[in-house]
Amino acid sequence: MSEGGDNIDTSSDAIRFVLDGELYELDNIDPTRTVLQFLREDLGRTGTKEGCAEGDCGACTVVLAELNKDGSDLTVRAINSCIQFLPTLDGKELITVESLGRDGNLHPVQQAMVDHHGSQCGFCTPGFVMSLFALYKSNAKPSRREIDDALAGNLCRCTGYRPIIAAAEAMYDAEPDTAWLRQPATSANAKNKANKFKSPTDRIDALKDLQRDSCLALTGSGRTFFAPTTSDELAGLLAIHPNATLLAGGTDIGIWVTKQHRELDTIIYTGRIKELNQVQVSVSQIEIGAAVSLTDAMEHILDAYPDLDELFKRFASPPIRNAGTLGGNIANGSPIGDSMPVLMVAGTTLVLRRGRSRREVPLENFYIGYQVKDLRPAEFIESIRMPLLGDDVILRSHKLSKRFDQDISAVCSAYCLELDGEQVTMFRMACGGMAATIRRAENCEAAVVGKSWNNDTIDAACKALARDFEPISDMRASAGYRLRVAQNLLRRFYLESRGDADVSVYSYGR
Repeated sequence: MSEGGDNIDTSSDAIRFVLDGELYELDNIDPTRTVLQFLREDLGRTGTKEGCAEGDCGACTVVLAELNKDGSDLTVRAINSCIQFLPTLDGKELITVESLGRDGNLHPVQQAMVDHHGSQCGFCTPGFVMSLFALYKSNAKPSRREIDDALAGNLCRCTGYRPIIAAAEAMYDAEPDTAWLRQPATSANAKNKANKFKSPTDRIDALKDLQRDSCLALTGSGRTFFAPTTSDELAGLLAIHPNATLLAGGTDIGIWVTKQHRELDTIIYTGRIKELNQVQVSVSQIEIGAAVSLTDAMEHILDAYPDLDELFKRFASPPIRNAGTLGGNIANGSPIGDSMPVLMVAGTTLVLRRGRSRREVPLENFYIGYQVKDLRPAEFIESIRMPLLGDDVILRSHKLSKRFDQDISAVCSAYCLELDGEQVTMFRMACGGMAATIRRAENCEAAVVGKSWNNDTIDAACKALARDFEPISDMRASAGYRLRVAQNLLRRFYLESRGDADVSVYSYGR
């Protein structure tokens, strides 16, 4: 492909995906049509509910199965169908609440919900069932905490969590669902009507047949959707369409459509680009492709920095983390994004590409102003390089919000500390929610570096922090509260670093 992208075939294709063992091929569809709209309005599968249309309540939860990295097995994950655009299903299997059960019998997850009275008004129940189904297929013996975390994206307005958790614990007692799913009568929308699955291997083979080695181009309702397969193709498409909307997980862009009713004329989807979906770990850094999901990116980061577990457990919800990407979170540039403070203090850099040219930019220099980034026309984030700082460096992050699970931060702070005995040789701190952009606390840092790591130094650092930020008051917190919180979180980090107290959130229970 040339840099200008003139070798890309832009004739309209059809998206292809599997639902209940049948191959669906759809063309001439609106690229911004959501999976939820397709299920309820086109197929009449009304088990999947719309509650919030912004990925918060979980009533719309469905499951996607797709090939893992080497194509040897399937990765099964829950996502929010209300903000997932239909063309992103290409090459995957879609599983809904109607897909469960077999030969007139309920799936073990559904049966456990019945047996333990896990449904009250019932509106949220399909979403809970699908989140539990994803857990059932990916974790053979989850702990109570893992069950709680798996359900963090589902809200029950009837306060029925206790019986739902009891169902989650009991769903493994039944005979395993080796056949996976039921095989319903073929629908009028499906192609390849004889394609029924008899084993998990059949599912893998079916998805292998759907994989593309060239760019998908789809047109419908006056809009165009591209899904390139290489970074070169993406660079070429952006050269032709510099004003196109780059779509990764859609956890933010989906809301542009469902809530803000924006018109997106040209969309370029990064989810199928090989280079942008790779993670490479060396002795000095973790390099994460910009289209790697938050779930997968966090797994590698936590291997190196297990103390970030609390932050990442509280980062949105499993369906959001399964769809959203680390590159998208950074590119969005929200001043309350939870990944950026800790990445910033770790010294993370971004590899930016335009055409055939690449440049590396420190994350701390990437944000110029509110929602303004150091991105040139037709330039995109190709990868994120997070240094591996060694065992002597302490890297932590704290988040404060009104709820523990799936809530937007009032303040999110991060710290990077290295000591030589009691003397601070390196200290970096960054805050989100305290300014128009996420940025370093330079006065606070200067008050700490070279000093003894003690209470007097922390007192001075807290005073200096007041010169670094002038937070605003809004619906989440007042300016004074935010500053006091940032100072107290710094004190908490000091206590944690000395081992003087167990002040983790999990020490207090849920």
